Amino acid sequence: MKKMLLLAVVSLATAVMYAGGYRVSLQGQKSLAMGHTGVAVVNSSELVFFNPAGLVYLENKLNVSAGVSGVFSNVSYQNEATGASAITDSPVGTPLYFYASYKATDWLALGVGVYTPYGSSVEYADDWAGSHLVNNIDLKAIYIQPTVSLKINDKFSVGGGPIFVTGSVNFNRNLNRTLSDIDGNRSEVTVEAKGVNATGWTASAMFNPTDKLRIGATYRSEIIMEARDGDATFENVPNSPLTPFPATTTFHADLPLPAEMTVGLSYEFCDKWLFAFDLNRTFWDVYESLDIDFASESVPDSKNARNYKNSSIYRFGLQYEATKMFTLRGGYYFDESPVQAGRFAPETPRNDSSNFTAGLTVNVGKNLQIDASFLYSYFKEVEASYDAYYENGNAVPFGGRYKTNAFVPGLGLTYRM
Repeated sequence: MKKMLLLAVVSLATAVMYAGGYRVSLQGQKSLAMGHTGVAVVNSSELVFFNPAGLVYLENKLNVSAGVSGVFSNVSYQNEATGASAITDSPVGTPLYFYASYKATDWLALGVGVYTPYGSSVEYADDWAGSHLVNNIDLKAIYIQPTVSLKINDKFSVGGGPIFVTGSVNFNRNLNRTLSDIDGNRSEVTVEAKGVNATGWTASAMFNPTDKLRIGATYRSEIIMEARDGDATFENVPNSPLTPFPATTTFHADLPLPAEMTVGLSYEFCDKWLFAFDLNRTFWDVYESLDIDFASESVPDSKNARNYKNSSIYRFGLQYEATKMFTLRGGYYFDESPVQAGRFAPETPRNDSSNFTAGLTVNVGKNLQIDASFLYSYFKEVEASYDAYYENGNAVPFGGRYKTNAFVPGLGLTYRM
């Protein structure tokens, strides 16, 4: 029994943090439509996220942007050797953002942003082939970021500020592949942590060597989400007087969100065209292991190696001012996965992905704009396995072929005056 429960704890550790490794790149409709470029593009208060240093170059004194996206995603799993298959039944995600900036003087601008870079969820049918790894997971996080932008001269500016994060996670899985109570109900565990808070910071710079060319860079610090006194609930566990197991307990865990660096440029050409390129490098190697400390002495603590690798995102975008009323955008970005071989888990299955974007802005009067975007994400089909699952001291890999894609329409408003 204790070996089974230790196995459950080890697998639980992977699930709590794996969703943190999945980044939702939906931080602005204008930027998303251009391949999620923006570190060197000056067009709205979306700069609060992409490059605070650029806020001081906005023409309007007040600039407010807000938007929401609908994430329609699915994952299909199949193991030809066993005949097992599954398709996720994930609810529609609705990541949102709000940015506001105020140009106090010609050399000083202030801003604030609220956005949700983590907000994915995955649901499989109960007792599917991989239920010993995950049944469902739901992760939410809200970032709050006040910023300041300072113009050093007409060609160079700097910006940045603190980041405050609050979030929650809920995760459910079966304890192992076969364990059940006397009535045949599968033994399972649910962990939940709410009000997990942390702080970090961001710093950025923008250089304008000519009227047509901008160069930008933004760094966001590593953030450690320290979950304290989270709740763990066990159900349908056959118990023994010799090895009593609690129905509930609490746990502590530190969840790292890695630092990232984005550099890029934008170039205006042929009067109405703008090209942008961003390179994002995320330092996932900080995620070496996730350790779970349970309060109950009957529940063994867990140390789980993840050994993620650093990864890059290559982003390309185009903008065309078709008329005074319409601005058209399109883009593409390639997103490398940080997951290494033998660590591909079904909690938030992802591989290298190709992402195609499009959108437009409609000018409604002098001050109001309607921003729309669309993203199609295609994850490379992969035959992969999760090799860190053990029963009775023996590794029991779980693998198969995964197909993943997502459709993401988005709508936003920009107000300027």
